[in-house]
Amino acid sequence: MMMQRLQGKRALVTGGSSGIGLAVANAFLENGAQVTVGDLSQPAEDLDFTPLDVSDWESVQQAMKACGPIDLLVNCAGIMHVGKLHEVDPADYERIQAVNARGTFFCCRAAIDCMRAAGRGNIINLASVASLIAVERRFAYCVSKGAVLALTRAIAIDYAAEGIRANAICPGTVDTPMIRGYVDKYFSEDVAGTIATLHARQPVGRMGKVEEIASLAVYLASDESAFLTGAAIPIDGGWTAK
Repeated sequence: MMMQRLQGKRALVTGGSSGIGLAVANAFLENGAQVTVGDLSQPAEDLDFTPLDVSDWESVQQAMKACGPIDLLVNCAGIMHVGKLHEVDPADYERIQAVNARGTFFCCRAAIDCMRAAGRGNIINLASVASLIAVERRFAYCVSKGAVLALTRAIAIDYAAEGIRANAICPGTVDTPMIRGYVDKYFSEDVAGTIATLHARQPVGRMGKVEEIASLAVYLASDESAFLTGAAIPIDGGWTAK
């Protein structure tokens, strides 16, 4: 029988209807947690769901109220953008920040009061290698994920004495519907070649799998990682080691 590493824990996973978020939600369930998925659309799988637009403060508050007190918050909701500074339309820039950076802030802000009241809590934010290094033609995305990492570290320092931890997972390129979608949108003239390039830029020679990111999230959510807070953990096939 599988050890229930998250038994008795209550989790909200944003962006949990697909990709990394869905993998995290399923991995948490397999490890004994009670899980609610918050997203714009309901997942195809039979998971507890609450509607959530992370860029809207009222929506975030309603979703948190629907969940009730939580032990674990995993911020997976995010969107991509391709372009250098001179290629970024201000409206697109604002949208990236609204979802990736401000959305993470909103969810953390909505969860922190119940965590403080309980004297415990665990926040896991999906940052990116783009929060650690510059990625070519990902200007707005790099800025947004840099903000997520800074936010994570600030929370870790401010609330460590209250029993609340915060860590950032920094994936390299992971094969998800979001990645496939942005390749179709921005690189439609050479989809196969772009996918091959995305595989090759990790030294291990492939993109990551969602299950690999979810396994790290389970560790961070468990009591096994009790001494770990304020960390930015690359899981990137060696990309940032170059």
